Amino acid sequence: MSGPRRAHSDSTPLLEHRHSSHHHHHRFSSHPTTAIEMTTPPPPRRSVYLGVDVGTGSARAGLFDEDGKLLGSASSPIQIWKEGDCIEQSSTDIWLAICTAVKAACSLANVAAEEVTSLGFAATCSLVAVDSDGEPVSVSWSGDTRRNIIVWMDHRAVKQAERINSSNSPVLQYCGGAVSPEMQPPKLLWVKENLQESWSMAFRWMDLSDWLSYKATGDDTRSLCTTVCKWTYLGHAHMHQASEKDSRDMEACGWDDQFWEEIGLGDLVDGHHAKIGRSVAFPGHALGSGLTPDSAKELGLLTGTPVGTSLIDAHAGGVGVMESKPVSDPKSNEDDEEAICGRMVLVCGTSTCHMAVSRSKLFIPGVWGPFWSAMVPEFWLTEGGQSATGALLDYVIENHVASPHLVKSAASRRISIFELLNEILESMKHELGSPFLAALTNDTHVLPDFHGNRSPIADPKSKGMLCGLTLDSSDKQLALVYLATIQGIAYGTRHIVEHCNAHGHKIDTLLACGGLAKNPLYIQEHVDITGYPIILPRENESVLLGAAILGTVASKKYTTIREAMKALNTAGQVVYPSQDPKVKNYHDAKYRIFRGLYEQQLAHRSIMAEALA
Repeated sequence: MSGPRRAHSDSTPLLEHRHSSHHHHHRFSSHPTTAIEMTTPPPPRRSVYLGVDVGTGSARAGLFDEDGKLLGSASSPIQIWKEGDCIEQSSTDIWLAICTAVKAACSLANVAAEEVTSLGFAATCSLVAVDSDGEPVSVSWSGDTRRNIIVWMDHRAVKQAERINSSNSPVLQYCGGAVSPEMQPPKLLWVKENLQESWSMAFRWMDLSDWLSYKATGDDTRSLCTTVCKWTYLGHAHMHQASEKDSRDMEACGWDDQFWEEIGLGDLVDGHHAKIGRSVAFPGHALGSGLTPDSAKELGLLTGTPVGTSLIDAHAGGVGVMESKPVSDPKSNEDDEEAICGRMVLVCGTSTCHMAVSRSKLFIPGVWGPFWSAMVPEFWLTEGGQSATGALLDYVIENHVASPHLVKSAASRRISIFELLNEILESMKHELGSPFLAALTNDTHVLPDFHGNRSPIADPKSKGMLCGLTLDSSDKQLALVYLATIQGIAYGTRHIVEHCNAHGHKIDTLLACGGLAKNPLYIQEHVDITGYPIILPRENESVLLGAAILGTVASKKYTTIREAMKALNTAGQVVYPSQDPKVKNYHDAKYRIFRGLYEQQLAHRSIMAEALA
């Protein structure tokens, strides 16, 4: 897979182009009448901000101008190995994919290396293992050394997570009362217990986005985003000793050594926590001396280009949209502080993250956080989530007998399968004389916990449920299940928002970004089901913009992340809830059924546990 990537030479035309423009410049400057010309300043160089995001299936690069407008983006696929609960990737493969994507984006947008003034990385919260030479260390049963990343969604460490949660350590209150098997301590414990050789070889354990900035700059400083959200680091240890404006790397004083010792990972405390992070910084802090000569060469950029401390991809989505204000917004003049605290960002991809910030710390059972400075520095972050959303819609569609025929039909019309299903639903609404589209699913109900419930129930054992099946296997039946699944996901979001508001948040506006936000039906159902408007960003690539914002702070273009957000976030369309009271009544009724499905599942679980006792 990596073969063709190495041969990729997107940057050659750029190099020739730069060479020839340099050549012209040289000709002019040796002209006999250069006295006046030499004093003429060169035309101002445009500043282009680069953001890189490593998602679950691809690495993407996006270039933005000084107004936060996307000039061009490119993506390159990454390899993934799945065996049961074990899901793995390779850091070598990911870096090659990034280099390919960056060169392709620069070529596509016609941007020269000199114009790229800064760079920021975002990535999934996957766990990377490297040895003392920075080479990969296997985390796989297979022993394959390429496979040195445990992917975020890997659930091999469910038992370890249960054991860690039984410790009742005080750090757990900062992640909703319990660690998830998707966080790093359970995964680290799994490696120590199952792959002793790898455990002793690993010199650094890093979140993927921190590994990317380390690979780019040679600076091992970790982000307050990754360490606080995924490693139980207590970021608020820095609350009174540092502010974002005096950006520096800070000695990591937020680790709870007793926690690591209690759970059986005391060896990670050694050497001032060298393996997991001896220094931390706010997102957007300038790392090292910028790009090292090697990484600059591989990326086709200039040595020394500033690189900001990273964010997890969902958090970068939050930074890329949270300050998007519609021009007509009556609350635009409201105190900023209050306005940002009334918003929740839905970052909708393979899974969905629900991001909300507050000035005071709010402890919300079953919802991750409060995390200090993990997204917007000096604000507390609450992070709800659904483990499978985009992944669930793909699963529902791909496993239906009507799927191949619909995929073919969509491809022949050059539209997505979602657009085709949305059309089928529209025509069903007319055929059946349904009062509104959502009412088509009055007999079909979905509990979307196919990969457990992350929030607000925090039950990784919860299972998906689908009610209302018949022998029908037509296109229309698939369209109904697809609609009911979207609604199930939206009821899950409503549950999260209600739960957060019941525990001190004041959310009244949603923002959405990511792949699923491009589907108008998905957005409309969320709006009608929650009862809150959704602001969509002008730029679809919010995660890439959030990553690029990190670089703009590192290059000192902006002094804080928030200042950069205000300058570069821009609202696009705003979608409002239906004014029809019947729509509200319908969803209120279905929401009661949705909540009841989980209660039924619990009852079934205890009946069966008793039978097998």
